[in-house]
Amino acid sequence: MGVEFLVALCYLGGMIAKIHSAIPYGFGGKIVEVEGDVNRGLPAFNIVGMANKTINEAKERVRSALVNSDFFFPDKKVTISLAPAELQKDGAYLDLPIALSILVLSGQLTKNDVTSKLFVGELSLNGEIKPVKGIINVVEAAKEAGLLEVYIPTKNLAQASLVEGINIYGVDTLQGLFLALKGQVDLQTAPIKADVERIAKRPTGEILDHIRGQKLAKRAIEIAIAGHHNILISGPPGAGKTLLAKAAANLLPNLTPEEKIDITKLYSIAGLLTDRTVETRPFRSPHHTASSTSIIGGGSMANPGEISLAHKGILFLDEIPEFPRSVLEALRQPLEDKEISISRANRKTTYPADFMLIATMNPCPCGYLGDPTHECKCTEPQIQRYQKKLSGPLFDRVDMTIMVEKVDNVDLLKPVPGGSTEHNVVKNNITGAIARQKARYGKDGIYNSSLSSFQVSSLLRPDPAAEKLLAGASEKLNLSARSYFKTIKVAQTIADLDGSDIILGKHLAEALTYRKR
Repeated sequence: MGVEFLVALCYLGGMIAKIHSAIPYGFGGKIVEVEGDVNRGLPAFNIVGMANKTINEAKERVRSALVNSDFFFPDKKVTISLAPAELQKDGAYLDLPIALSILVLSGQLTKNDVTSKLFVGELSLNGEIKPVKGIINVVEAAKEAGLLEVYIPTKNLAQASLVEGINIYGVDTLQGLFLALKGQVDLQTAPIKADVERIAKRPTGEILDHIRGQKLAKRAIEIAIAGHHNILISGPPGAGKTLLAKAAANLLPNLTPEEKIDITKLYSIAGLLTDRTVETRPFRSPHHTASSTSIIGGGSMANPGEISLAHKGILFLDEIPEFPRSVLEALRQPLEDKEISISRANRKTTYPADFMLIATMNPCPCGYLGDPTHECKCTEPQIQRYQKKLSGPLFDRVDMTIMVEKVDNVDLLKPVPGGSTEHNVVKNNITGAIARQKARYGKDGIYNSSLSSFQVSSLLRPDPAAEKLLAGASEKLNLSARSYFKTIKVAQTIADLDGSDIILGKHLAEALTYRKR
């Protein structure tokens, strides 16, 4: 009788229930107010406010979840409004707040039970609360809005816990949440340690010690990783180009807390992770048949692409001339700006795309141009067409190029070293160089390759001999302004690896060897 009496009061008094929620919106989040109203009339359940098909289907999920959780569903006209009305809503994020709105309307919860709280989660028909993607965006939006508590699916806790300064609670069922809001049970507030610890570091995989020969190429990889420089590796089939790229992935430094949040957000928005955090830098290797949308990002909801999923890690394009010209040219802007803006009719979204590009290619279509042991069967026009697939503007954005030669088969039979001595030495060198860059620029995550031309002029110091060498080489090699500054930045990385505060002539001379096509 008590519940029925309260319901009657709601009907007569025109009570409005308001529940706070949020949805991911690009790389951020938007607060959504779920308002509920119940009136006399034929039983109905309507949702208004730019809701797509997924949210409209929430009516059936919410009704079944409430009934199967032993709650009362009003037999009146129920209207749910999602504000702001002009914001397009997508996904099942609002299932839980819609259900809570109905519980408030029916008097089973009070307004005080849900005040200053934010709720998000997908409901199953039996009342279980399922994880959603983009949870970090949701929690950050709640924090910016000044809300005190956030209630999310328990499986999203590990990701959400990366955001500090707000109380976050994990919920498993609608009934469990109801009891918690009534103060009858406690909810989990921290990620399950076992889940976090279960996320292993990237498998050891390939290391430099496993690669035969290629001393110059290994040196180039060391420089590229230390300064976050884009690199193109050219050579015949079987020379070890792909192995070098995979070994490079294991030379990357550990993630900073800020980088971990950004990368986990991107993977969560893309739906690749909901219950874990990203613990290692990404290594993305799309196939050359991948579409422009999958690599750059886009689609109807402007989702992140491979270049954003490679943020703060490596984007590996194996046999880069095989990629469509349109895809390669689309890389020019993010390589320069470290972000990508995706415009659609209903939204414009900007995602970070600060990746290091490692690309490989053969010298010609058959791969044996210049190989003393194999005859090249390509015609001159075929070779030119193949090599011109990398346009001048795109090549200008590559910091380093290196040509590798095929290792003699006899050397391939030599025993593999048992340890990782060479790899560890190089990794220690890289760690030292990155520490010098952090001290110079006063912040994590800023590498020599990130500097603007103005910063190069004001922060980097070539000695007179190096300046003279660069002036002569610039004229002889006809370097563009971009190539000119990239050469200085690569030379600074070499100086950092050498422990020098000043760019010397030998550092610049080595950097110039990587400035060729």
